Amino acid sequence: MTFSVDNLPNGLVVNSDNGQITGSPTRRGEYDVVLHAKNDKGEAIKKFRIVVGDKIALTPPMGWNSWNCWAWTVSADKVMRSANAMVSSGLVNHGWTYVNIDDTWQGKRDPQTHAMQGNERFPDMKSLCDQIHALGLKAGIYSTPWISSYGSYPGESSDNADGAWTKDLKDAKRFGKYSFIDADATQYGIWGFDYLKYDWDPIDVPHVKAMSRALRKSGRDIIFSLSNNAPFAHAADWAEWANCWRTTGDIFDSWTTHGEGYQFTISEIGFSQDRWAPFAGPGHWNDPDMLVVGYVGWGNPHLTHLTPDEQYTHITLWCMLSAPLLIGCDLDRLDAFTLNLLSNDEVLAIDQDALGKQATRVATDGSIDVYLKDLEDGGRALAFFNRGSVSESIDFNKLNFIGISGPQQVRDLWRQKDLPDMTGGDGEIFKVTVAAHGAELYKFTPAH
Repeated sequence: MTFSVDNLPNGLVVNSDNGQITGSPTRRGEYDVVLHAKNDKGEAIKKFRIVVGDKIALTPPMGWNSWNCWAWTVSADKVMRSANAMVSSGLVNHGWTYVNIDDTWQGKRDPQTHAMQGNERFPDMKSLCDQIHALGLKAGIYSTPWISSYGSYPGESSDNADGAWTKDLKDAKRFGKYSFIDADATQYGIWGFDYLKYDWDPIDVPHVKAMSRALRKSGRDIIFSLSNNAPFAHAADWAEWANCWRTTGDIFDSWTTHGEGYQFTISEIGFSQDRWAPFAGPGHWNDPDMLVVGYVGWGNPHLTHLTPDEQYTHITLWCMLSAPLLIGCDLDRLDAFTLNLLSNDEVLAIDQDALGKQATRVATDGSIDVYLKDLEDGGRALAFFNRGSVSESIDFNKLNFIGISGPQQVRDLWRQKDLPDMTGGDGEIFKVTVAAHGAELYKFTPAH
């Protein structure tokens, strides 16, 4: 197989053996490019565009995060195993890109630069990033502006001028007298990280601005993701200074049973996001937390407690919400069902739609909630969620009411199947059956 690309902007090159595009563009702008893949069977092409400018994360980031699987037991070896599994499973071919280290990687500060270094489980961060990049993936890291992280590891501030941290400070979830934001952001850029999860509560505007500016000065494009439970009153500030922000406490793998403290179920989180919708868009995304499909367990992985239908709801709803998609499971133990959930390109395209408009609830019929999302090509995604405990069938006759009018082509996205066209007449009925705690997802495209 050989690859080539038409109309690449100056400063970018394509590797003819694997199709990876690398480099640094020299001019701002939008570039319509065409990727060619050839072998002795023929040729395939793919059109897309490269946008060069100050704004990054033009679509929600997709990848993997270590916390929901490994928590305090994460190591460089487990991170690389996850990166290799992302490639060997084929997930890399469906847009999954980031391989993110969560809390507990932190060690001591460099005595000269005062930048945080990795601990014994992460002895060579630069090499780790290089290995991840060599697979065509990107790397992420974690920090907090507190003295101590949630996992009781060193944070980005200290009461000591040299940043010294000892175990008696492990519960110091407060801001220290001295901040090392600039030193750490510079170090992340030198190592080659592409994503930062910045974690504390309550999230405050001054620390967000300080880290945002430091990342800008790092010399590298680094996604800036805020965690956790960002105050809604400052939603406009998060949209200005960050790329993603958690709208909730921590998720766990349950539909109805509320966890301890800041743990929330997928239904509690997923169906309470409408008020955040005006703040989502290219470059800035509402984050309802990570995915809990597959083997999760926070250091002791088990198969998710969600039923198969609840997992369909989880993925469908997060895609409709234009949410960052971060897999939280053990990628070495991907079963066929989980892999199918994470590799349906037509479903993932709803999350990655370039218009970047978050879906909102437009109707409720008994136990079924209906969500609508506008798409860049003029189509609309329509999702039906059954929050009840038994399967429900409805005759939905509100297409005109929610703005879907005129002849429509209809596509069942989970089944990747065309349905009969609709005339768009007033009161026309769309028949839907939705399993208990399940979801159905369709795309309506004007038939002209």
